[in-house]
Amino acid sequence: MSRIKTLLIIVGMVLLVACVLVLRWRRTKPNAPTVSQTSRLIGGPAFEVLVEQPLVEGRAPWEIPGIILGYSERGPRFDQASPGARIGNVTPDHVELSADGGWDLLVEIDSEGRIASGTRLAFPIKLGGRPLKFNCRPADRAVGYFRTTNPAADTLDGDFVFEVTTCKNAVSGKTAMWPYRPLTVRGSFAGLKKQG
Repeated sequence: MSRIKTLLIIVGMVLLVACVLVLRWRRTKPNAPTVSQTSRLIGGPAFEVLVEQPLVEGRAPWEIPGIILGYSERGPRFDQASPGARIGNVTPDHVELSADGGWDLLVEIDSEGRIASGTRLAFPIKLGGRPLKFNCRPADRAVGYFRTTNPAADTLDGDFVFEVTTCKNAVSGKTAMWPYRPLTVRGSFAGLKKQG
């Protein structure tokens, strides 16, 4: 009898962990339109950038269940509808996006298709309830990719993922002791007019 109880407890724990992992790792909300769909709907360029903040680091305890269950954003984000959203230079190997509040993104690739050293991200975030702004860069040998579709067209669609490892406080200029591990930056864009 005790073996059956032990087995049921183990199976229950495995199922609980599996459910939490499935909820934690889901990336998109099912009813949210893609960036391509948004671009077609609004008849112009669209983009979205998300900084994936670690689940626990710098968060208030009451925010964690909302993140796990998908009710809250995983980290700070901005898109074409953000106040002051601007599209800078756009080429098949270079995209600049920015918005009010401290957002500034430059993603570029080198001649071999790897994330280049000039890639950078400035973004606002709340850590421990305090609003901060960081200027971050990837490692010298950056992890990630930058892909575009139909580079010969007048407009570009694509996506990118890269990790930032070094962040400086935008106000003090001092290297931050956060993040403790690399932050993943994800983004996609559609209908961006080539310029620059």
